[in-house]
Amino acid sequence: MSPIIEALNLSFRYAGEERWAIKSINLKIYPGELVLITGPSGCGKTTLCRCFNGLIPHFYEGELEGILIVDGLSIVENKTCKLAQRVGMVFQNLENQLIMLSVEDEIAFGLENLNLPRDTIKERINEVLSILGIEHLRYKSPYELSGGEQQKVAIAACLAMKPKILVLDEPTAHLDPLSSKVLFDILSSIRKRLNLTIILVEHRLDMVASIVDKVIVMDKGQIILQGGPREVFTTPIIKAIGIGIPKLILLYEDLLLNNLKLDFPPLNINEAELLLRKLLSR
Repeated sequence: MSPIIEALNLSFRYAGEERWAIKSINLKIYPGELVLITGPSGCGKTTLCRCFNGLIPHFYEGELEGILIVDGLSIVENKTCKLAQRVGMVFQNLENQLIMLSVEDEIAFGLENLNLPRDTIKERINEVLSILGIEHLRYKSPYELSGGEQQKVAIAACLAMKPKILVLDEPTAHLDPLSSKVLFDILSSIRKRLNLTIILVEHRLDMVASIVDKVIVMDKGQIILQGGPREVFTTPIIKAIGIGIPKLILLYEDLLLNNLKLDFPPLNINEAELLLRKLLSR
């Protein structure tokens, strides 16, 4: 299977800056994967995401080196308007993304810019409202909604464009734990239903550890680790750069220090319960 996103020695430096925001990025993301990108604040996560849909280099000025291919398209040779039909992006600050007076108009906005037929637009609006369970919000203003509802509307507007890739930059930054859990459940569901590739920039690792296929850890503009969540979260360098390790991984490591070995690091409560029961029965 060919990667849907491939970066080769990708680097970017914003205009007027001496420091490279990202440096020598090499990665492959495959169709249908749910990928977590994490790392300390200022490590380059958002800059990398801006490359995926062509905001870099077409909207943010600076120096770009290397190659990034997204769904077969070079980000240098193709404008953001074309890449945006393949990559939907939900930004951290939703107030800058939600600009229309009603949820229906918000979802329709991108479709109208594509000059799609009115019947097609109506059909897509109905579809994404149903997928996200927000039919009751159709005629409300996005500014009247809760943070969790605004997230769903922003995702719906992206999904209406029929992208192959959905990128979310710290989507739980303004959400409480319950709303965050609901959001991650929705992402897991739509990923399977729509066969989406999802890239998630997130700090709440406890909630996402069990749903992601791959973890990419960044520090100082570079990728320092990438692999499966069990492998990455048990690597000692994670603690050194100050990432909040999932609590179940910390439990696993504490048990190891006390000569109590679980079969593998648990990523959710159900796994932990089964492993602990097995351990106690020995």
